[in-house]
Amino acid sequence: MTGAARRDEGAEAGPPGGEGFTDRGEGPDGRGGEDRTDEAGGPGERAGRTGAGVGKKRCPTAGKMPSPSLRPTATMPPMTEAHPATPRTPEVRIAHTSDLDAGTLKAARALLYDVFDDMTAEDWEHALGGLHALVHEDGELIGHAAVVQRRLLHGGKALRCGYVEGVGVRADRRGRGYGAAMMEALERIVRSGYDLGALGAADEAASFYAGRGWQLWRGRSWALTPDGIRRTADEDGCLYVLPTASAPLDLDTDLTCDWRDGDLW
Repeated sequence: MTGAARRDEGAEAGPPGGEGFTDRGEGPDGRGGEDRTDEAGGPGERAGRTGAGVGKKRCPTAGKMPSPSLRPTATMPPMTEAHPATPRTPEVRIAHTSDLDAGTLKAARALLYDVFDDMTAEDWEHALGGLHALVHEDGELIGHAAVVQRRLLHGGKALRCGYVEGVGVRADRRGRGYGAAMMEALERIVRSGYDLGALGAADEAASFYAGRGWQLWRGRSWALTPDGIRRTADEDGCLYVLPTASAPLDLDTDLTCDWRDGDLW
């Protein structure tokens, strides 16, 4: 989620089967208030934009995902045991954006701005319009993750994708299994309701996702833009998918995402 909507445009020809691919993204309500880009952020990573074991999606090797001290995927903070594990199983609430009150949305937005030092208004919007996984402790929101529907073009088909965004855990509550609990909830949703799951992961979070069954996309990445299908080479090596039984995937071929403002992946 770089905020530069067309940063990936290139001269390469589009992938096979790209013609006629249409964006079916959903427009969310309740997008939150002003852009708080002046606020300092804590460590986090993004899946789309992720910060607690999921990551914001930039790869440090591609100049898109700095080290945790700068920013840990849309898309996720590193899953390190900074705190001793607690035996209590985190309670994860699942709710659609439309079912969240203004106070909860405000708290979730503030949490992600604290987790990510380059959070933008577009990044927050990317996390809206789908299902949210929320963790509270002593009445305060300490963890957030979301899955939203996108269309990914693969093998000549527009696949229904559960795209993970806005995963973050408050800095003083990391290493306690909250990120894993939220991801488990979202993965159940992906497996039962989508053709595949997808997210962008930082190098620091790659092993976390791989351990949960997410697979690195080894092929080339593309995006459907108002100017046609364009390469998103900076995302190569950063994208992970969660296969399901409903759609066979060839991880070594092309994958194309639909258009959106801000970061395309």
